[in-house]
This record gives sequence, structure tokens and C-alpha cells, in this order.
Amino acid sequence: MERIDNLDKKILKIIMTNARIASKDVALECGVSRAAVHQRIQRMADLKVITGSCYNVDPIALGYNTCTYIGIKLDKGSLYRNVVPELEKIPEIVECHYTTGSYSMLVKLYASSNEHLMDLLNNKIQHIPGVRSTETLISLDQSIDRVLPIRV
Repeated sequence: MERIDNLDKKILKIIMTNARIASKDVALECGVSRAAVHQRIQRMADLKVITGSCYNVDPIALGYNTCTYIGIKLDKGSLYRNVVPELEKIPEIVECHYTTGSYSMLVKLYASSNEHLMDLLNNKIQHIPGVRSTETLISLDQSIDRVLPIRV
């Protein structure tokens, strides 16, 4: 059985572009009742198709002027499970991925300044047991920011 059908995809396409849209407007566009839209959204949340509901806030508005990607090499790849809880303690880290290639892990973080970034690297990330080395890539500009397309 398919997890989501074409109506679910149509609803997702609408709410992914405007999460604040009223259910009645989604229902009108989809040709179904508002209750049907609400039930579909709830079911997709239960199925973990929809995994959250939040507002996107511009990090610069909060004083985080530097977006950084950090490649982390571990002493052993199996230390990943030990390192992740330590990285979770650093609130400036917004993403963490276990990767293939040159790095064991890749994290994305925001810092308020170069000094703040240096402190995060030197006094937090590089002090985590199992972290062998890091490589820092500072984002100069984000050229694309979009959600995945929904194929209906």
C-alpha cells in the first residue's frame, strides 16, 4: 500500500509553499472538505511524512552572521554514536550527517562572528573524544533554498 496518494501530494505541495495557509483554502484548491484536509495532514504526521511544523527564522536576524560547514574526521567511524550526543550539546549546530568520503561527519552551524566560530571549533568540537580533525568551510552566500518538488 502506498504511504501517500495524489491528494496527499497535492496537499503537501500547497502547505510546503505556505505553511500558514488556512485549511479551508487548501480544501477549496483540492476540491475536498476542510475536515478531509485536516485528517490527511494528521495522518501524514502520524506516518512521519510530515516531520515538523515550524517557522524559518533568518539566522542573521538573530545575530548569527556566519554559516559554516565543518567536515569532521573521527579516530574510528564507529565513534559516530558517541560523538553525536556531544555535538547535540552545542546549540549552534543545526545539522549533523554521518557521511562517506573524506569526512566521517559533516555538520552545519551558525556563529555570530569569526571569534565565536573559533571558540566553537577550538574549545568545543575539537575537544570531543574521538574527533581527530576538522575542516571548516564558510558559506559566503546561499544561492538556493527550496523544498523538494512533490510529484503528483
